[in-house]
Amino acid sequence: MTGIDYDLMLLLGEIFGILIIASVIGGILAFRYSGERNNATIDNLNARIRSWWMMYIICVLAIAVGPVGAVILFAVMSFFALREFITLTPTRRSDHEALSWCFFVFMPVQYVLVGMQWYGLFSVFIPVYVFLFLPARTALVGDTTHFLERITKIQWGMMVTVFAISHAPALLMLQIPEYKHQNIKLLLFLMIVVQMSDVLQYVFGKLFGKHPIVPKLSPNKTVEGFVGGILASVLLGMSMFWVTPFSPWVAGLMSLAITLMGFIGGLCMSAIKRDSGIKDFGGIIAGHGGMLDRIDSLCFAAPIFFHLTRYFYT
Repeated sequence: MTGIDYDLMLLLGEIFGILIIASVIGGILAFRYSGERNNATIDNLNARIRSWWMMYIICVLAIAVGPVGAVILFAVMSFFALREFITLTPTRRSDHEALSWCFFVFMPVQYVLVGMQWYGLFSVFIPVYVFLFLPARTALVGDTTHFLERITKIQWGMMVTVFAISHAPALLMLQIPEYKHQNIKLLLFLMIVVQMSDVLQYVFGKLFGKHPIVPKLSPNKTVEGFVGGILASVLLGMSMFWVTPFSPWVAGLMSLAITLMGFIGGLCMSAIKRDSGIKDFGGIIAGHGGMLDRIDSLCFAAPIFFHLTRYFYT
């Protein structure tokens, strides 16, 4: 399902080239401003570039292993994202057993279902069975303090960090006519558009941003950054149509859906952080914050992209 062909090697080569260019630019900037005190932005940039290299290497290794590697990679991402989410939204001691079920039973089962390509159960396991199990098990403990609030946090954490994210590797299970053994490129298309949308919105916002979209929530997100980043990401997606089963225009529309949902996902996660009074969910990825900071856009984009592709192309 994920054979490494010429197009895939070309795509990975292009990403490698971009990272080389970014590393050279970062090195030049660091050398040029090495004597200045206020070079925190450059240090942060180089930290991000190093993290991108690490993520690129991990992705290449996952691709080399095959579908199982991709499933394991996203399962690990979900684990760390869920841990960050639960840490940020504290629960009570009486919730520990329910959380153990989430981390060590429900999350692995969800990704096993993805690996088995069992769409019928994968699509309802967490939204139905886990959703009903968690409040039932917690109620049996007898702790009613903030019961609804506690259960809602756990349920929402499972939905966002596990169920939603698992739709990314689930792209590998789609049976698309005349696109057999190429689904890994569809997954890379999603990841590249999502990540570049975040980067481009940041760049356009820094260069031209004047009007915040939601000042109280995320003052750094501007109308100019949003419009410029979305348009540039759509054009990027259209230019990558050759690695997808889409035409250029459909690739652009898919990119638009991905970037819009990614933007909404980022806003929702920013609302959680703002409410908690923190800047990042964690510090696991240098220059990027926590795992959930890196995949907040993917949480909302992956399910929409998966179902749009499944509905129209399978």
